[in-house]
Amino acid sequence: MSETSPSGSPEQPDYDEMTRDIAEVPAVEVIVTVAVNLMSAAAVKLGLTEDGEKHKDLDEARKLITSLAGLLDASTTEISSFHAAPLRDGLKSLQLAFREASLVPDEPGQGPGEKYTGPVYG
Repeated sequence: MSETSPSGSPEQPDYDEMTRDIAEVPAVEVIVTVAVNLMSAAAVKLGLTEDGEKHKDLDEARKLITSLAGLLDASTTEISSFHAAPLRDGLKSLQLAFREASLVPDEPGQGPGEKYTGPVYG
């Protein structure tokens, strides 16, 4: 069974409808959603899920954590502390988990995202 858009053509998304939907979403919600997605992906790459080692990839985790730190650094003044505080806590937890998972831990201040957050200690 194929989907049809309101225009009647199969498999073709209705971009006007999608644009309207996105236009109704507040910026803070988009930022928080992206941050949560980065956190979730980093947790998977750190091996913190049920499958653990199966998806563990510290190089990928480093990229995701650094991207999350950059996003939070740039957006903290744009989103309230109500939203920013738990995201920063999650970021720190990921940074600590990365340090623990690393065979050769980075020097303080050199870990993923620490150029944005400063050194992270346990």
